[in-house]
Amino acid sequence: MAINVTLPVARTTPKGAKSLRTGNPWLYRTELAAPPDVTGPGAVVLVVDSQGNPIGQALYARRSPLALRLLTRKPPREQPVNDLFFRRRLEAALARRSSLSGRDGLRLVHGESDQLPGLFVDRYGKGLTLQTLSEGMDARKESLAKMLVELTGATHVVCRDDASGRDFEGLPRESRFLHGEGESRFTYHEGDNRFEVDLLGDMKTGAFLDQVDNHLRAGELARGEALDLFSYHGGFALALARNSESVLAVEQDEKAAARIGANARANNRTNVSVENANAFDVLKRFDSQSRRFDTIVLDPPGLAKRREGLETALRAYHELNLRALRCLKPDGLLVTCSCSGKLDRAGFEEMLLGAAADAKRPIQILERRGAGLDHPVLGGLQETEYLKALYVRAL
Repeated sequence: MAINVTLPVARTTPKGAKSLRTGNPWLYRTELAAPPDVTGPGAVVLVVDSQGNPIGQALYARRSPLALRLLTRKPPREQPVNDLFFRRRLEAALARRSSLSGRDGLRLVHGESDQLPGLFVDRYGKGLTLQTLSEGMDARKESLAKMLVELTGATHVVCRDDASGRDFEGLPRESRFLHGEGESRFTYHEGDNRFEVDLLGDMKTGAFLDQVDNHLRAGELARGEALDLFSYHGGFALALARNSESVLAVEQDEKAAARIGANARANNRTNVSVENANAFDVLKRFDSQSRRFDTIVLDPPGLAKRREGLETALRAYHELNLRALRCLKPDGLLVTCSCSGKLDRAGFEEMLLGAAADAKRPIQILERRGAGLDHPVLGGLQETEYLKALYVRAL
């Protein structure tokens, strides 16, 4: 079949074509029958099946194992992929978050879920962070930053392309201003709590905005003496402080632990104290001392980055949750989280039930939660549902 287009052509295997046509926007190099003839970075290519029938247009990565990220199922003559195309996609992503317009800290673009594969944009007041995890978006980040400034009125855009996902794509790591200069510290709010972030120096893109709704919900349910483990900047801790008698926030990173204290003072959360320590060690100590809490939050970093590390991660999750359950008073609340994309919801819940059985603590599952509305899950792409949060009562 002749293809009368000017775009380079990427031909898929039958298996690859079926996967793309049933909703998966990714195609790995093993499912690419014939790569496109491209030399420069970030090329848009026409994707066809083994018979030459068109499937859509995609971003092509020259070195990544993930060769194609589908942009649109329309042909070039119906929907050319140009600056206007990306601007309209950005406008659509912003419009989807119109119900969250009262927030000054939220995700504005969530990659594949917003049909902008490999692009993630977070807002912290007047500052934006932009992260690109695909070659195609990396090649366009300067122009995307300019569009975002025009669309949002942001004064600064920081490139946070320093994550390990860049290694997978064969892209260099970097952090720098794409727009604006000078101070990289900004403030944003979670409910009535005010936080300060350094967009160039703090973890991730500055904070963990995917947990904001979970922070607020935990604060509504918390009571008594509370323990927040892996606290980072105190998102859970300050939310818990609203209804708890006292909150102990535990954070191993010295810089982050200092920030918890500063955030607590700035918000007049005088019932929050901070311990700069390893959460595993603290839980073990409290368990051995029979110290008990009314509310415990477990929000560890991703413990399973790769499939081959899942078994080790499950043992770590089991230990954390077992000891946390032992440290809960009767009818105590446990909020337990996992951001490990390789651990699915069923596996996470199975782990928790096993920990509860070993702790000899029956539990009530109060809520099953994930990331907030600004971090939508794309149907057909399991990787976009990475965050799990279980709210349970230990009897």
